[in-house]
Amino acid sequence: MSASPSSMSGAGAGEAGVRTVVWFRRDLRVEDNPALAAAARAAREVVPVYVWAPEEDGPYYPGRVSRWWLSQSLKHLDASLRRLGASRLVTRRSADAVLALIELVRSIGATHLFFNHLYDPLSLVRDHRVKALLTAEGIAVQSFNADLLYEPWEVVDDDGCPFTMFAPFWDRCLCMPDPAAPLLPPKRIAPGELPARRCPSDELVFEDESERGSNALLARAWSPGWQNADKALAAFLNGPLMDYSVNRKKADSASTSLLSPYLHFGELSVRKVFHQVRMKQLMWSNEGNHAGDESCVLFLRSIGLREYSRYLTFNHPCSLEKPLLAHLRFFPWVVDEVYFKVWRQGRTGYPLVDAGMRELWATGWLHDRIRVVVSSFFVKVLQLPWRWGMKYFWDTLLDADLESDALGWQYISGSLPDGRELDRIDNPQLEGYKFDPHGEYVRRWLPELARLPTEWIHHPWDAPESVLQAAGIELGSNYPLPIVELDAAKTRLQDALSEMWELEAASRAAMENGMEEGLGDSSDVPPIAFPPELQMEVDRAPAQPTVHGPTTAGRRREDQMVPSMTSSLVRAETELSADFDNSMDSRPEVPSQVLFQPRMEREETVDGGGGGGMVGRSNGGGHQGQHQQQQHNFQTTIHRARGVAPSTSEASSNWTGREGGVVPVWSPPAASGPSDHYAADEADITSRSYLDRHPQSHTLMNWSQLSQSLTTGWEVEN
Repeated sequence: MSASPSSMSGAGAGEAGVRTVVWFRRDLRVEDNPALAAAARAAREVVPVYVWAPEEDGPYYPGRVSRWWLSQSLKHLDASLRRLGASRLVTRRSADAVLALIELVRSIGATHLFFNHLYDPLSLVRDHRVKALLTAEGIAVQSFNADLLYEPWEVVDDDGCPFTMFAPFWDRCLCMPDPAAPLLPPKRIAPGELPARRCPSDELVFEDESERGSNALLARAWSPGWQNADKALAAFLNGPLMDYSVNRKKADSASTSLLSPYLHFGELSVRKVFHQVRMKQLMWSNEGNHAGDESCVLFLRSIGLREYSRYLTFNHPCSLEKPLLAHLRFFPWVVDEVYFKVWRQGRTGYPLVDAGMRELWATGWLHDRIRVVVSSFFVKVLQLPWRWGMKYFWDTLLDADLESDALGWQYISGSLPDGRELDRIDNPQLEGYKFDPHGEYVRRWLPELARLPTEWIHHPWDAPESVLQAAGIELGSNYPLPIVELDAAKTRLQDALSEMWELEAASRAAMENGMEEGLGDSSDVPPIAFPPELQMEVDRAPAQPTVHGPTTAGRRREDQMVPSMTSSLVRAETELSADFDNSMDSRPEVPSQVLFQPRMEREETVDGGGGGGMVGRSNGGGHQGQHQQQQHNFQTTIHRARGVAPSTSEASSNWTGREGGVVPVWSPPAASGPSDHYAADEADITSRSYLDRHPQSHTLMNWSQLSQSLTTGWEVEN
């Protein structure tokens, strides 16, 4: 069952004989923590627990910077709990969080389990399982909302259905009663007086020797922990928030809130952020400060996007790995690991893109405007599968957040009903002068271009030879030429869209003729597998629940280390087919043996031979010969798509796993511009050209009623 903060206000002193386990996850704070507050008021003994089970996340094993933040946040939480009277934070390392939790509850004789909700598919299934198993043993289980302003099932349209577009969703949220005020920290937590042998802790190791040097640099720029989150919020409210509407697009300055890591790990309550920003808005509105009022509206809208990411994931679990618009499953993505490597190493030849990717690699952070630029380039210019980029963000971002990044990448790739049109390519040169007008951001992260005049900083290929020589730049040597010309990219994108509509029309015709009955449901089409470089070799035999000792992270990834900014800059980029294995770059190279061939030409076909993929079925009626010919033509067309997106066992279509996935607060500026997020308040997004030409495809996918049944069960259960 579920409980609200208001239901706990009347709780009295702890009941005799009540021993409660509080299960911490992405709610690493003592302030406005409904589960902790309920346990502190109702229980005689409180046992706080954290279970580290990253293997459950499949390919989404946390990256180095994310693991560093988690380790620091747990230390901070443990110290805070001890100051409130709790004995200690019990930590467990297991491959199965539910089994570890049940074993702990049994060993200490707990009578209650309290925890706060999560909304991704894996967590929903895990929470349902732990409730069912513990309830069967007579343990009282309660869960609470600590991550959202409103529960997903509370926000519906006039027909009682979930929203599928952000603008009406957020308008409805703003019309609802304000969320409950944040809770104060408990005055005291009754310690669980248990002997260590009955409640041992595992030592959680989040880093190895090779990562400590890089992690030490993070500590100079960031201070994890819920109390530091409060300080960061106060600093933002009393400083940058006033001019947020004006400065939010400036990539060369600290113009954003920098709160997204704190929000992801639950060190900062979203309700607290909402209420304090609303108070600022009310004050500035009464003072006639229109700029401050607008800044509050825009920042709250970014909070709304975070809210919407969980809402979308809850109502459409497959959105983490598949597009919400059915026709986009036929888009012929370019499966090219050379492109992918050049992009992530910041060697595309477009300065703003390269500067962003090098900053991400070195620091684990990106300004939200730069996130839009690099992801748009990835999807529109290189036409690489958007899940690859999303996975790389998960591996490298300090604020990696599965639901928010899925929303951001689906938006960029045009996979949402109100997403950005897929047939529009943003010019990185124009974006550069918009978000980095003086070139300071590019010069900071591309030292080889530091001496280039601002006039040419975002398009060095147009600079006169004399200017390049004076700046010490040799294009194709110490800075690459553009990997793809924009005109060629636009032509290739239009060809890809034409092919997508051709495939979709063939699928629809086959369904109407009764030959391909299952093609209307995209669950039959597995997503493109991650390249081996992103497969994250994780130790699949972690410490068992009965073993309580030090365990290692079980993962090595040099690609997460701070790169060398000297020797890695001198490379020849004149040919895309260059042998990257001989590069002086200290970062790991893409393996030469892959499961598929990079596809550079859209005319390539794959032999239709038997097995795998989508298999056509004839009607078997009087016109069998005609149907067989239609079937053959359809399969020929479909095999072309399979050449782009081969199915593999690594990418399961089962929605219960995290198979697709992340950017916490992708802030949604309201001002118009080529890179604005969710610009529905300036223009009608649904008037996009290619969707207007194909209105029959502007429909959401059929999720086989699975998500609906789970949603209903979750509401009843909570």
